[in-house]
Amino acid sequence: MKAITISTYGGPEVLTVTELPDPVPATGEVLVRVKAIGLNHAEAYMRAGAWGKVAAVTGIECAGTVEADPSGELPTGTTVVAILGGMGRTRNGSYAELVTVPATNVVPVRSALGWADLAAVPEVYATAWSSLFGTLELRPDETVLVRGATSSLGQAAVNLAVDHGARVLATTRNPAHAALLKRLGAEEVLIDDGRLSSRVRDRGIPVDAALDLVGNSVLRDSLATVRPRGRVCQAGFLGGFAPVTDFDPIADLPSGVRFSFFGSAFVLGGPDFPLSDIPLDTVYAKVEAGTLPGRPVRTFRFDEIVEAHRVLESGQALGKMTVTVD
Repeated sequence: MKAITISTYGGPEVLTVTELPDPVPATGEVLVRVKAIGLNHAEAYMRAGAWGKVAAVTGIECAGTVEADPSGELPTGTTVVAILGGMGRTRNGSYAELVTVPATNVVPVRSALGWADLAAVPEVYATAWSSLFGTLELRPDETVLVRGATSSLGQAAVNLAVDHGARVLATTRNPAHAALLKRLGAEEVLIDDGRLSSRVRDRGIPVDAALDLVGNSVLRDSLATVRPRGRVCQAGFLGGFAPVTDFDPIADLPSGVRFSFFGSAFVLGGPDFPLSDIPLDTVYAKVEAGTLPGRPVRTFRFDEIVEAHRVLESGQALGKMTVTVD
């Protein structure tokens, strides 16, 4: 099979199209013929070596068809999406014509969407749904702050929150991106200079919940943005991986504020966070109907993977990108 491997840790140019033996599914796995791949920042981190030693073939999600299921549960040819399950980290991932995936991380889908469209949805929408509704327990008519909203995960979170009937405050570092977030339905867009909490308070905006995708660099500030008894979930590291220096719960965690972390790469598809909890069929139906944005902003060919990663790291895409394998 053709596969894209990390020849050595480094920039986009280390991604190399090569030939590898076809993988064979073990018991509890499904062999997927990959038709399209969703691009994620996690793959750039793994390619660069930021997460230590990882699998030679990166890629944490894909859309395709079942090539083989030893359990017999999924017939050959079934349209599926596959998410995480160690792909790209502890086992070869989806940047290939074939990939084996734990059966718990493979979901059959019923949709008329094309392969590139199917691949644009699963990871960002599964993570956004789990963070907003599984962790923050966001309710209609509540106000949620999405910090890092122009990322593909951030946009999925804005879309889901608006569709749910919540009021959305969205942040971006670039004023030129405010119009995009307004089009997605954000009631207000804040330009993020790392110090949002005082501005939120000065405007008298009671924030019930905050989804922080920027991460450790703004954690203290995010905790201070929500109302008493508000909720904060950190689910990304767009601001870098450096730890929070001298974090002191007594001084830094406001009384009554609930703080949580959701690491989709480590738990989605596991027994505590099964993919069956996430209404992916409903999401796909709304994307297909045009009531929920979810189609890719740009699609690359398999042999354009180096350019795809350059665009990914430039931050210029402003949305989800995909790669077709055929």
